[in-house]
Amino acid sequence: MDADRLLGDDERAATHARSVIRISTGPDGTEISPMRAAEARLTLGVAAARTGEIEEAVGMGTAALEANRKSLPSLLLVADELDRELRSRYPREATARDFHEQITTIKRGAARPELPF
Repeated sequence: MDADRLLGDDERAATHARSVIRISTGPDGTEISPMRAAEARLTLGVAAARTGEIEEAVGMGTAALEANRKSLPSLLLVADELDRELRSRYPREATARDFHEQITTIKRGAARPELPF
């Protein structure tokens, strides 16, 4: 999924991402691998951005960043890729700017470690 996305093979990346989401979801709808599913949603977001589906791209990106369990450094690598795609392809779109602001806010929070006291 990641390799295909990085190589620009969006169709294959999206196919793999949908498979990851499917196998990361239990029969009752509970995500059993929320981190991997979040990364897959970001991949779907990048693919959507590249094909002109800005609402789908931002929706997938936002859903990924709202996951309950997440490793921000890992997710931010792919989220930054989605952010770059959105800003380069849709610089005048409010949704692209809003997503960029969301990423910037998360990065600011992630840069400040929580102190144990």
